[in-house]
Amino acid sequence: MSDSEGTKGMDTASAEFSAGGKTPDLEGGFDEPKDASIEHSTWNWDDDPSNPYNWPAKLKLRQILMIASAAFTASLGTSILTPAHAQFMERFNVGSTVAILPLSLYVFALALGPVVGGPLSETIGRYPVYIGTIVFGGLFTLGTGFSNSFAGICVLRFLAGFCFAPILAIAAGTINETWRPAERAIPAICFVLTPFLGPGIAPVIGSFVVVRKDWRWTQWVLLFFDIFALITALMAQETYHPILKRQRAKKLGLPSPPSQPLSSRIHLFLTMAVIRPIQMLFTEPIVAFISLYVACEFATLFSFFAAIPLVFETIYRYDLEKSGLIFLAIVVGCLLGALTVLLCDIFFYRPKSAKYPPHEAPPELRLYPAMIGSFGLPIGLFWFGWTSKADISWASPTVAIMIFACGNLCVFISTSQYMVDTYRGITVASAMSANSLARYGLAGAFPLFAIQMYTKLHVSWASSLVGFIAIALLPVPWVLFMTGKKLRAMSKFEGLEDSE
Repeated sequence: MSDSEGTKGMDTASAEFSAGGKTPDLEGGFDEPKDASIEHSTWNWDDDPSNPYNWPAKLKLRQILMIASAAFTASLGTSILTPAHAQFMERFNVGSTVAILPLSLYVFALALGPVVGGPLSETIGRYPVYIGTIVFGGLFTLGTGFSNSFAGICVLRFLAGFCFAPILAIAAGTINETWRPAERAIPAICFVLTPFLGPGIAPVIGSFVVVRKDWRWTQWVLLFFDIFALITALMAQETYHPILKRQRAKKLGLPSPPSQPLSSRIHLFLTMAVIRPIQMLFTEPIVAFISLYVACEFATLFSFFAAIPLVFETIYRYDLEKSGLIFLAIVVGCLLGALTVLLCDIFFYRPKSAKYPPHEAPPELRLYPAMIGSFGLPIGLFWFGWTSKADISWASPTVAIMIFACGNLCVFISTSQYMVDTYRGITVASAMSANSLARYGLAGAFPLFAIQMYTKLHVSWASSLVGFIAIALLPVPWVLFMTGKKLRAMSKFEGLEDSE
């Protein structure tokens, strides 16, 4: 399912441990060199108990608990400070736009963190990255809570976001390495759902904490979640197959391939993390249009952090706590979106993919949820904009938020699965890095002008503006569904067509 970087970045050297042929279903699309000393051994990684695919259910449950709690903590940090907007303006004597910087800088950092975290996890392993990001993210969160200057808050928020960001990049790889494709639906949905639930739940928590305590308590609450994530991480294990294979081979007394020179590792890191994502973002149609679509809708979601308080505090006269509760509509919408993705997997993807040989189902079969969700996005935005009126019940714009959130989750999960199934090798890591860069980069910028947009254009036309953007991008999953095979054949990057 949402397999992201996963084991796609497995290098040729580590592939030599796959006795008896290619590693099953790591979707790497590589050709292994033969190593006679291992090829003729009796060791078979496919059946080895060290292989995460063969772990007992309780051990796999620990993995999903770790990545879900860590991803939820990282996403909770995005918007938990938004209810403190007025306090920042008053206590630090800053303007309305400047007071949003702690939110935007954290989100900008989420765009940059995976660029480092993804390749790093494929060098030293997933587990050390999890532990390090959770620990350092918590330390910078602690520093934010103790900071007495607005500049210090902004810097520490950026560093906290940068540390938490790799979790969102490598968690899908952990799922890819722990569950076989037929088993990934539920774990993948659990993971992808948590980063979307965080921005919806965080303002609810933040609004009550800010009113009844102080803005600093938003950081203490975030720290509590971080400590829980650390506890779950301590119960989990390494899942990156190349490292586990090296450890197992050493234990069995089998020879290990020589490590790559430092210069080669640096070159691979720069290619996969920096050069190729930017190149794909501007030259690869599939990556470019999906990233543009997802980035615009994700940014629109973050604009709700300005729109919801404006609508429900000025039009419906809600206080901070009541307007914060409206964000639960995002949570409900995400749950409905997850259910939609699951039903599409059961009733569309599985029956249709069963007609193809293993691992050869067209990636376009993943796009059914995105095609459904593409209609929910503009409907929810126009509905929200033109029913946010004093003479219309608050329930109407609230339901509209649910519809938008449902469509947004459907589009994100579906298109992510599509890219993962489309590309092979380290190319998929670069494609997902490009997507993250665009998504969080635009999402961080939107709140900086959202208040002015909703104030000057008013709620109706401001929502209509982003609604028209959603309409303009609505054909993206449909066009990919109809012409995806041709676009994949035209790609110069390693993909499904190369492995057939």
